[in-house]
Amino acid sequence: MQAQLYAAHGVGHLDQITRTLAAQSTTSAEDQHQLPQWEAFYQANPLEGMPWFNPELDDDLRRVLDQLGLGSGDALDLGTGPGTQAVQLAQRGFRVTATDISAAAIQQAQAKACEQGHTITWREDDILATQLDQQFDLIFDRGCFHVLAPERRAEYVATVGKLLKPGGYFCLKCMSRLQPGELGPYRFTAEELREIFGGQLSLLSIDDTVYQGTLDPPPYALFCVMQQAR
Repeated sequence: MQAQLYAAHGVGHLDQITRTLAAQSTTSAEDQHQLPQWEAFYQANPLEGMPWFNPELDDDLRRVLDQLGLGSGDALDLGTGPGTQAVQLAQRGFRVTATDISAAAIQQAQAKACEQGHTITWREDDILATQLDQQFDLIFDRGCFHVLAPERRAEYVATVGKLLKPGGYFCLKCMSRLQPGELGPYRFTAEELREIFGGQLSLLSIDDTVYQGTLDPPPYALFCVMQQAR
């Protein structure tokens, strides 16, 4: 599996990557996006070989945190996956909670973070049925929203709104419609994001960007900064 994954990386086509990831899962053939079953995926693959693995803080998030002067408070890394963004946020001074729907992802990410001496709260949690009972100054989603079925997006938006403190920031990175192909994560335009989130949060900025990770070339993305009413 890993040899196939790295070979696909060399080609650089996201559709080919997605087919490779889905081939090892129990995803229904009727699912046109062929998204993997996340628990099986994280059980079968090392964190460093994943397309979205980035050991550094996401470039767009770093830029926004610097612009806003944010370096402390309660932060939620939503859909933490490899856990690298949670670690980077903790290094900046945030009190970090990292969640993922996959227990295997949480276990691997927590083990690596503990080796580095970081104190992070790790939680297996489904954002659509969340058990989180606190609010956050910052929520970062780098890969959860864009794999949700369209009919679940309203639930997601409402939940994010409830989890943000008054004046809190929500930073979202998702796949852009500029990215060719149809498999894998859903693609969005800036206008679609405004329509989905505009009724719940104030949209401060939406920028064209890319996903830093192991894919070459990096997939096109949108980075959106939103704020809860004070």
